[in-house]
Amino acid sequence: RNGDCMNKKEILEIRKQYTHERCSISRICTCYVDGEKNIKTTMKEAFLSLPEEETFKYFNIFKQTLSGTLGKNLLNLEFPLDAENPGGPQEFLLKLRDSRLQDDALLEEFYNKIIETWYFPENYYIILIHVAYDIPGKSSDGSEMFDASDEVYEYLLCSLCPVKLSKPGLFYNTEHNQIENRIRDWVVEPPVKGFLFPAFNDRSSDIHGMLYFSRQAEELQPDFMESMFGCQLPLTAKSQKESFNTLIADTLGEDADYEMVKNIHEHLTEMVEETKDSPDPLVLTRPDVKRLFELSGVPEEKMETFDRAYDAAAGEDTALLASNIASGRSFSIETPDVVIKVNPERTDLIETRIIDGKECLVITVNDRIEVNGVNVRTMALPRNGEEEDLME
Repeated sequence: RNGDCMNKKEILEIRKQYTHERCSISRICTCYVDGEKNIKTTMKEAFLSLPEEETFKYFNIFKQTLSGTLGKNLLNLEFPLDAENPGGPQEFLLKLRDSRLQDDALLEEFYNKIIETWYFPENYYIILIHVAYDIPGKSSDGSEMFDASDEVYEYLLCSLCPVKLSKPGLFYNTEHNQIENRIRDWVVEPPVKGFLFPAFNDRSSDIHGMLYFSRQAEELQPDFMESMFGCQLPLTAKSQKESFNTLIADTLGEDADYEMVKNIHEHLTEMVEETKDSPDPLVLTRPDVKRLFELSGVPEEKMETFDRAYDAAAGEDTALLASNIASGRSFSIETPDVVIKVNPERTDLIETRIIDGKECLVITVNDRIEVNGVNVRTMALPRNGEEEDLME
């Protein structure tokens, strides 16, 4: 099995094909389903026989089905071994692909599977295409050679698009030269779910994996994924962040202090920054997270509970995506009455100190301060005449 996942470059390579000059889509099949789960109409055509203005609209939908953040909106799924058994979901998708969408009975079965397993209580449009992409060979220096094709990547791309009634309103009728009530019609919206099968790993076909798209990263619909593809749902981006926070809390226990938590997040932000130009997202396995904790100064006696805490918080074999668990653009410190938001790269400006017997957060002020939109003086001169640049 290929353990690799599709990366940004590979997804982009497929997306780039959705233009008239590069199009290798052989067939398009569509099915319009109403809110009561009835099939209203289906279509099966050679893709390039459609009118050009329609193909452009479809190209946009296909690009949108391969867009978003890897690990949030686009998930690499791997078929568990039992999903690859004869009669399983993977075999069905292979049959569908190999039929090149010419088999009406298979298509009907596919539409019915979607209708049975996908929860969507409104009207929607299923779009399924078959593509045979001639993968250009690459020369040793990485520059493409378009004449030498090593293999053909044959795949299916499916987009599930809501169909909604256009908003009521007025419009200018050029014929009558007047403003009139607009006729409401049913509009196909951008896709909310979709998939690419098989995966395009290492620029080659990988039938053990697929790519799943969800416009809402927190609404992955695990039941749909499991029933339709037999694949287990990875933790959502939000769940990964929550699991990571639970892991920090459980490992450090009552000794979780500001400096240590800050160190963990600082090192994590550095790791994300160092790998931001890599096409592969940075994935942290259990040993990687362990190293991160040790590097951040978590004491040895606390690390004794780490493995147990990791299993409980994330699950034994779960890997975490660094971009999902890092603090991203904001680092926040909250007390019941005060919230402080800090640029994650400048957490060094805040420290904890005991002042007059009280625990205080001390913020170093190097520049100006704005209070409710008003610039205020930052320097307070203490009685001894020395300038003080610390504000409590």
